[in-house]
Amino acid sequence: MRSDEELMLAYAGGDAAAFRELFARYAPKLERLMLRELYARDAASDLVQQTFLQLHRARLDFDPSQRFKPWLYTIALNLKREHFRRRRRRPEVLGEPGDERAGPSGSHQAFEARRSLAWALQQIPEENRAVIELHWFDGLSFAEAARCLGIGAVAAKVRAHRGYQRLRKLLGDDLARGEVGNPTGEFGI
Repeated sequence: MRSDEELMLAYAGGDAAAFRELFARYAPKLERLMLRELYARDAASDLVQQTFLQLHRARLDFDPSQRFKPWLYTIALNLKREHFRRRRRRPEVLGEPGDERAGPSGSHQAFEARRSLAWALQQIPEENRAVIELHWFDGLSFAEAARCLGIGAVAAKVRAHRGYQRLRKLLGDDLARGEVGNPTGEFGI
């Protein structure tokens, strides 16, 4: 049986079977490592995959005079730390990934617009925010939103209108131009 270091050198030399052996040896261990703080198997699996992707990218940088296991675990732990840093930095945004109403996926400008809108929504009263979120983001009619909130449809429209006015003041011209909320500029105001 070849050592980890021998397998890594073989993989760097183009031996795909050596990579499969390293993956089989370390993927379960790395997944357990990731699960200790993540508690989400999907996220842990993603980080394991990213670890092996980084290993692939850095395969030619591996120093055969060093041990493989600490090198691999350093990659994994750095990715895990970065995962938690991103989670702390990233505010909650409205809409799901790929939600056309939330803006083009992956666009920095769309991300900033969603972040601004999320911030502004947190600044308005709950009674206005609830109607706007149910109507605009969840796609309910005013009558349906009103039923959910236990109010009349006219009251729901009034609350939404007042909420939209407050949002317009908070967000300024960005809202009127459609740079916040959705790419079409139809915010329902």
